[in-house]
Amino acid sequence: MTSYAVVIPTLARDTLADCLAALAAATGPRPEQIVLVDDRPGPEAEAGALEYPLGVLGDLRARTVVLHSGGRGPAAARNTGLRAVTAPWTAFLDDDVQVGPHWCDQLVQDLAEAAPDTGAVQGVIAVPLPGERRPTDWERATAGLARARWITADMAYRTEALKQVGGFDERFTRAFREDADLALRVLAAGWRIRQGRRTTRHPVRPASRWVSLTQQRGNADDALMRRLHGPDWWEKAVAPRGRIRRHAAVTAAAAAALALAAAGRPRAAAL
Repeated sequence: MTSYAVVIPTLARDTLADCLAALAAATGPRPEQIVLVDDRPGPEAEAGALEYPLGVLGDLRARTVVLHSGGRGPAAARNTGLRAVTAPWTAFLDDDVQVGPHWCDQLVQDLAEAAPDTGAVQGVIAVPLPGERRPTDWERATAGLARARWITADMAYRTEALKQVGGFDERFTRAFREDADLALRVLAAGWRIRQGRRTTRHPVRPASRWVSLTQQRGNADDALMRRLHGPDWWEKAVAPRGRIRRHAAVTAAAAAALALAAAGRPRAAAL
């Protein structure tokens, strides 16, 4: 039987209990280890905050270890978890997902069917959206995870492949592009990545009305991807370019309007 470990980075959000409960309830061969990595900074990372969510694991609690990564972001948290793994496969889950009822069975089948040159097997992500109204921007953005390549919401890597490429690049301090960067390096090392059949549910977390603005910080990660993988990284990573050209045009127009207004040309600025 193919053995595996599960690594879950967390900020001790309310979603963690549901994530662990779903994992504990899933049928099939149990994980050899569960490595829960608390990525809250400094004094916030108190073991007491995780007592309740850990309690839902039942008999899996004995196989679970809690580590701390000091608030350095999900890439560093996953590397912290990876260093504790001894199993041949490492399955990464986010703390806001809920694996399907037969996830353990399906995962082991996915891994058993992996060819020797397969370095990773991705899970199938389902994002439930409201049916009675139009989805918000945030809900649509989350729904995009169902079509995304290589996302670590549910991604199983050969531990050997991860260690060969040095794990996640910790310069990616947000949950954005660190998964694509890792996948591109694993592919460049000669491994293949394929789609599995196991399913995981990714509910939409509550978010403020300004969440779309805060998400724009990910543009810095796009710049890092260009530096690491070249100007064609979008095609390599099969990543949508979104509306970056339109945003650039709007920004340029705004800058020109300000410059014209400062030069005493209000009509041209208004135009």
